[in-house]
Amino acid sequence: MPLFSNNKNTQAGERGDHFRLGVWLRLHGVDLITMALMGALGLGIYEAPPAPSRSFPVYFQDGEVVYPQFAYPLRKEIIPIYAAALIAFLVPFFFFTVFQVRRRSLNDWLTTTMGLLKSLITAAVFQVFLKWLIGGLRPHFYAVCQPNVQANVAPFGTGFASLMYDRSVCTGDKDQINDSLESFPSGHSTAAWAGLFYLALYFNAQLKVMSAHNSAYWKMILMFSPLLGATLISGALTIDEFHNWYDVLAGAIIGTCTALVAFRQTFAAVFDFRFNHVLLPRSTSLFHRNLFLVAGMQSPFFTYHVATEDLPVTREGGWGWGKEAFNGAPGDATVLMRGGQQGLGARNRPAEVPADAYGV
Repeated sequence: MPLFSNNKNTQAGERGDHFRLGVWLRLHGVDLITMALMGALGLGIYEAPPAPSRSFPVYFQDGEVVYPQFAYPLRKEIIPIYAAALIAFLVPFFFFTVFQVRRRSLNDWLTTTMGLLKSLITAAVFQVFLKWLIGGLRPHFYAVCQPNVQANVAPFGTGFASLMYDRSVCTGDKDQINDSLESFPSGHSTAAWAGLFYLALYFNAQLKVMSAHNSAYWKMILMFSPLLGATLISGALTIDEFHNWYDVLAGAIIGTCTALVAFRQTFAAVFDFRFNHVLLPRSTSLFHRNLFLVAGMQSPFFTYHVATEDLPVTREGGWGWGKEAFNGAPGDATVLMRGGQQGLGARNRPAEVPADAYGV
């Protein structure tokens, strides 16, 4: 749904017929400022030392290591955190840009990218708060801590049988110890799923992988590719022993949740193939008090009626040549309202098949 403006005033507010970056910035200015503040907050928390004083055992009285799962050696990360974050942003951004060959809308390009950033930033701040306030032991914690506790010597800690110690017994590098106390949740996994799951939803929406027609198999493969990438990034953390499996799982859940909400906040649906490619309108903001309506809209919200002027990337299944399936599956509310009749797009638009209808 392109964003237009020509500064003409109507009873409804402001309308227009061409994109204006200034209007877009005013409409989304509060979000941009909020995102910058959230990013600064997340960075500040990321640099802060862990808040809790976590207790941990080292040896039993017979000299056996209590938690061998935390005794792995410190290894080099297979995928550094900066690389995971760049992949989570740059790969989706690349496809948003490529798809503009068909979408051809600066508003679509900017707003879709902004939705991705909302997912990534929200997920990042969420997980750094958990790392800071809850945290947990990394699998290489003992190797980093280098506790000044001898095996086969009576424990001198606290708690039952004096088995529990805190970081005061550690003799290793302070920064490495801080990092090894903040295992939960995984930042790599959070970023990967926040960005790449958003991309998978975008592929499904723009290519109509799950829709009213049997789409080409390569589209399904393309949709699952970001999910494979996110899984590989997450799984690598259990190979280099920087995270426990539950750290990775928690990060994936956080990233998936933020991607779902950010996508739905940006587009009219998540899985409903009739609308999940349609951008939701932004009509007012703190910096743009006058009601702003995009061309062809009579209200400041999407009405979930046929939107034939906003087409997805694909041209299969009737999209772009007057035979779009706007009624949805049997039992859908729109079928009940229309008595099972075909949508307005199919009735009012010619059914000529364009030359590229059987391509993408």
